[in-house]
Order: sequence, then C-alpha cells, then structure tokens
Amino acid sequence: MGKVYERIDGRLREFVERQHVFFVATAPLAADGHVNVSPRGVPGTFHVLDERTFAWLDGTGSGSETIAHLRENGRITVMFCAFEGPPNIVRFHGTGRVVTRYDDEYPALAARFTDLPGARAVIVVDVERVSDSCGWGVPLMSYEGERDLMGPFFERKGEAGSQEYRRRTNLTSIDGLPAFDDDPAVSGTTPR
Repeated sequence: MGKVYERIDGRLREFVERQHVFFVATAPLAADGHVNVSPRGVPGTFHVLDERTFAWLDGTGSGSETIAHLRENGRITVMFCAFEGPPNIVRFHGTGRVVTRYDDEYPALAARFTDLPGARAVIVVDVERVSDSCGWGVPLMSYEGERDLMGPFFERKGEAGSQEYRRRTNLTSIDGLPAFDDDPAVSGTTPR
C-alpha cells in the first residue's frame, strides 16, 4: 500500500540518495505533445537540498525535452526504484526550474555536485508531493558500474565544442518548444 509523506527525510532520503538511477517525467501543455521520460544517474550529480527541494546536475544530452517542458510549465515527476534489496518505489511530484551554467545562481548550486564535463544546467525541483509504493513488480537487478562515455566525450569537445553540440541538438524540444540557448551573442540576451 502506498503512502504520502510530508517531506523528504529519514529513510526516504537515505533510499533516494543510495539509488544509481532515477527517472524524470515531464510533458508539454499541448495535448498532442510528446510526454518524456529520461533516466538520470551519474554518481554525485543528485542531491536532496532540504526536506522539500532536490536538484541534479544536468549533463548535455542528445535532446532537451526536460528543459523545454520545465520552461513551458514546470511540471515534473521523478521516480526512484529499488532494483536491489527490499522492493520500493519513491516518487517526487513538483515544479522544476532550470538554472543554466550562465545564470548567476549556477556556480553555488554546481559546487554541490561532482564535476561533470558537458554540464549544461542544474535542475531544481520544489517538491509538492512525496510518496512511496510497494515496488513488488520491479525486477531485481545487479549494479555493475558506470559507463565511462559521457565525460570523455565532452572533455574531448572542450567548452567551445560542447557549446556547439548544444547549439545543434538542444535548442528546441522534439515538439519545437524553446529549450537551451547558451550563446548570448546569438540570442542577444542572457541565456535562459
């Protein structure tokens, strides 16, 4: 039987901070827009900031659905599943915001995380609902380790190459919503 909690603390906080992967769900407002679910989980890039707030360091990816959806409407759900040990699923429902690497708030937030080559933003979520459920349907799986691909890829690209990659792949969502623009010279404004 599922239960709703007032805050992220105690065993819930310990559980989510132990997980190797979590899943992020967002959606545009348009009824015909694409719902997005993305895995996250690079070690050291997720932190519960307080009893009602959590954040993760968002690496540059092949798309920018989460960022575009958060900019449009802020709605987000994050799910953690126990793939090892006792079964459990924890969900955080809330409102997210994007703090890009060019925003004044970014250095202080990014300092809380392990360095991630190619990082483009910190996603901060104000949690409105915390719940768990049994997780009996989640399979048992063993953690083997991290893939050492993203870091070296963006290290090779350097800052200019990473920026160019974002310009080519992260400007809009698959539905055409504005997402990530990290070149003030092109946009004429401070990046969002």
